[in-house]
Amino acid sequence: MCVNFIPPTQQQITRYFATSLAMEHEAWPAETWQDYAAPVIAAGDQARRALVGSYGMIPKRRLPEGVRYSTMNARSETLGETRSFRQPWLRGQLCLVPMTCFFEPNYEAGRPVRWRIGMQSGEPFAVAGLIRAWREADDMVSYSFTQITINADDHPLMRRFHKPEDEKRSLVIVPPREYDAWLACKDPELARSFLRPFPADLMKAEAAPIPASGPQTASLF
Repeated sequence: MCVNFIPPTQQQITRYFATSLAMEHEAWPAETWQDYAAPVIAAGDQARRALVGSYGMIPKRRLPEGVRYSTMNARSETLGETRSFRQPWLRGQLCLVPMTCFFEPNYEAGRPVRWRIGMQSGEPFAVAGLIRAWREADDMVSYSFTQITINADDHPLMRRFHKPEDEKRSLVIVPPREYDAWLACKDPELARSFLRPFPADLMKAEAAPIPASGPQTASLF
């Protein structure tokens, strides 16, 4: 599962995803972790909409006191069953989560080493996700999102990550030609046809250890 990624800049959102955000939303953290704000792409009435959402389908502030529950990743196999994701999935609340890379732990050295995974081209890309709207106390609307994952036991690249004994998982990278079809899909069974592995030869990965002084060291994976 992915718990950390680097989102695109405002300029990259406009260039690669044919949509833009209001200027007041241009700034978001350089790296995304649970509950961090990040850009997402959703379907609009006439064109794609760029929104800012909180990473994790259920933000921590919405959980009962004392409850710890991660909803950053949604398993494709149980989308229609898991309480946190069932209704957004059945209602077709699909989104794209744009990024320039994401991070996973590699154990080939006998210990976990953070690796950066992205496109061979170096260009931003997008992964399949679900989005949810929340009504706030001031009557404003906020958004949260999750990423969808699939089994990667046989993927030439993604099977290299996570503990040797663990099931291998991968985010669902959506080809640009399918962005609009994914966003417009309202049939859960048809939507499943988009949840497939991305060609490994179009991807690249390299070691990218987090600095020892980094604020997220304690929650590296």
